Amino acid sequence: MKKIELSAVVSCSSLSGKRLDQVLSKLFKEYSRSYLKQLILINQVFINNKVVNQPDKKILGGETITIYFFLEDVQFNLPEKINLNIIYEDNEILVINKPDGLVVHPGPGNNKGTILNALLYHYKNAKYLPRAGIVHRLDKDTTGLMVIAKTIFSYNYLLKKLKKREICREYQGVVRGKMISGGTINIPIMRHHKKRTCMMTHHLGKKSVTHYKIINHFKFHTHILIQLETGRTHQIRVHMLHIGYPLVGDPIYSGINRLINHQNNKNLNQTYKLSRQALHASRISFYHPISRNLMSWTIPLPQDIKNLLLHL
Repeated sequence: MKKIELSAVVSCSSLSGKRLDQVLSKLFKEYSRSYLKQLILINQVFINNKVVNQPDKKILGGETITIYFFLEDVQFNLPEKINLNIIYEDNEILVINKPDGLVVHPGPGNNKGTILNALLYHYKNAKYLPRAGIVHRLDKDTTGLMVIAKTIFSYNYLLKKLKKREICREYQGVVRGKMISGGTINIPIMRHHKKRTCMMTHHLGKKSVTHYKIINHFKFHTHILIQLETGRTHQIRVHMLHIGYPLVGDPIYSGINRLINHQNNKNLNQTYKLSRQALHASRISFYHPISRNLMSWTIPLPQDIKNLLLHL
């Protein structure tokens, strides 16, 4: 086990009055807010040498915050020669098309073979950036477009734009059920109280907004276009389940990993299996960190979702 110590003085006036977990996520950006919150709850965070285990404790400014914790002797952040499907690249940003099955960031159960490991191999300066420049994620089995920063300036710029909802992210998905019309889902999401790897809708969760409209109807399914206003973990999958139209093939949130035959459905005369949720990040657009030009990329659906639509 390796002992880690982090320490910082809260000198920024903009942090005054904010919650402890919010302040920690600003001071130690290489760690997620959820992870830092867990450290607070297990008495690993000290303010002026006194243990504080309340994530919502207000910070006044001027405090010295210290965190102690242990890491297993496993190095997550090792460079690995993993191919990246690069759609666009310049000195500031990288846009990739993530394939199915590729994890974005190392974590429990995924110690290697991630996009972060690939970035550390391909770009020597990535090790100096929080999360190697990764500003947003896609689920392991969701395909499509991701933007990654190559400099600290662009990282902070994109993170700020993401929080201000100024990065447009569009997805295409196939859901079970025939939708009547598009709409907006404005339901908070939080971590599931029993299944800690899952999320759930709950009034005490974080604000989560998903917009969707219909691309095409089928007899028992709907092909939809989805636009995220917020970016919570599993947001689309949880929101679609909440309104009664779970994503086809979702092994967690639909409870069914295949399309089901219906007696009267001539288009589904045999079961079509899908190894993942039918979800693809098809478009992303934002103003470039340096040129401030509006840039936009669109990527076609992968073959497995194309096959699904042909089958339907």
